[in-house]
Amino acid sequence: MTPTPSPAAPTEMLFRADPYRREAPAIVTALTPEGGIVLDASLFYPTGGGQPGDAGTLEWAGGEIAIATAVKGERGSIVLVPAEPVRLPPVGTALTQHLDWARRHRHMRVHTALHLLSVVVGLPVSGGAIGTEKGRLDFDMPDPPEDKDALEQALQALIDADLPVTEDWITDADLAANPGLVKTMSVAPPTGQGRVRLIRIGDGAAQVDLQPCGGTHVARTGEIGRITLGKVEKKGRSNRRLTLLLG
Repeated sequence: MTPTPSPAAPTEMLFRADPYRREAPAIVTALTPEGGIVLDASLFYPTGGGQPGDAGTLEWAGGEIAIATAVKGERGSIVLVPAEPVRLPPVGTALTQHLDWARRHRHMRVHTALHLLSVVVGLPVSGGAIGTEKGRLDFDMPDPPEDKDALEQALQALIDADLPVTEDWITDADLAANPGLVKTMSVAPPTGQGRVRLIRIGDGAAQVDLQPCGGTHVARTGEIGRITLGKVEKKGRSNRRLTLLLG
């Protein structure tokens, strides 16, 4: 079987419409030369913004494949990467996607918690990463925090407030006119599509955060649960890393 290139049409991002969806039908639209699978619609979030790509399985009549991760492909496509080299479903195959929900949900909890960590620290973010057990943010922080326990308590208080987490959209021009929305120094929010997605935590007078983000999040902060802050690590002349661990 000769692999076909990624299609011109972008993959529909089912995870964007409903990050809690765990199963969905799809059609194979392409196979990449590297052995990846492109679907017309993807439950799997592709690696980006510090969040790992999703894992799970694909199932069709007569076959099943374990998916290790997902990555961004050409022209807006999402490429699913099999866990090991196996025979791929041909283009046109109708199949069912099954998301590794436990793994995704922990990514969602950590990701939302890191947004709140940026709130309580209140300094520019120079890097970050999300995992299933923990996440971290690097801050432009010349001096270590005076009271790490106080930061942890403030973070847990925001989580326990059970604030709603919602999305909004603004134009590229709106973002350019409001550069203060961007907290990350190392990664610029994606532009060029005409609009940018914002994640809002809290609403009205209770809003605590609003920033560009393409990742998946929990619906309310209370879903994060208990957290602890690990040690503060010095990562350069003016950078310090704070690690957050799920309880």
